[in-house]
Amino acid sequence: MIGAIIGDIVGSPYEFNNITKKTFPLFSKDSTFTDDTIMTIAVYDGIRHADGKIELLQDCLIDSMHDYGRRYPSSYGGRFAEWLRTRSRVPYMSFGNGSAMRVSPVAWLFNTLEDVEFYAERTASVTHNHPEGIKGAQAVASAIFKARTGSSKNEIRSFIEDRYGYDLSKKLDEIRQTYSFNETCQGSVPEAITAFLESTDFEDCLRSAVSIGGDSDTIAAIAGSIAEGFYDAIPHRIMKKAMTYLDAALLERVEDFRAYLASSTNLKKGVSYQ
Repeated sequence: MIGAIIGDIVGSPYEFNNITKKTFPLFSKDSTFTDDTIMTIAVYDGIRHADGKIELLQDCLIDSMHDYGRRYPSSYGGRFAEWLRTRSRVPYMSFGNGSAMRVSPVAWLFNTLEDVEFYAERTASVTHNHPEGIKGAQAVASAIFKARTGSSKNEIRSFIEDRYGYDLSKKLDEIRQTYSFNETCQGSVPEAITAFLESTDFEDCLRSAVSIGGDSDTIAAIAGSIAEGFYDAIPHRIMKKAMTYLDAALLERVEDFRAYLASSTNLKKGVSYQ
């Protein structure tokens, strides 16, 4: 979840001002959190409010998304913005990458792959109930879960290709040559996963993701969410700076998440959130 938030902030200045290189300021006066951060935290809150009661989960997720969406106006996609505006409780068959960018809390709140895939589907389907929207969310959540429970990059790659059918064979250098803005799961989730797979550490993952171009904040949010699970630590200077972009209410939810991680007995040891 924290990796997704940091990726969103780092990628935000480049969403409509794409770059195809890895040398750029991680943070600037134009950096900000966007809908990716807002809805990631909304998913976290929705799941926590359901408190393990599956029959309450859908309503809790919808209520949380509506609440955060109204409190934090942002550059939401057109159909999602309409869903918020009308306070709709009905999904609209989206396969946009919104389902994938907000799913990361699922991979930390549940401790079996079966549960992670189940709850990823639930968080997606309140709006993104198209098969591709659900697949994107499940693939990202599964990759995070695999990363945080000790799988190698090769194991993660093989699992995602075999289970979800995404082609992860292209290198970033090849992707950059022809990639254009694409807000669908099928047109951005494989690229984000590839950015993680080619990375050498958490910061390099963010730089790699942004350098693809396209929907930079969302690609970096997805890649960063996987890197959070795989690498031993988010560098202190990056964590500290990123948190300065959040207001008190959002910071409170991040601290609640960190407290959950600290109290859990099921997480990979050695992950550092400084």
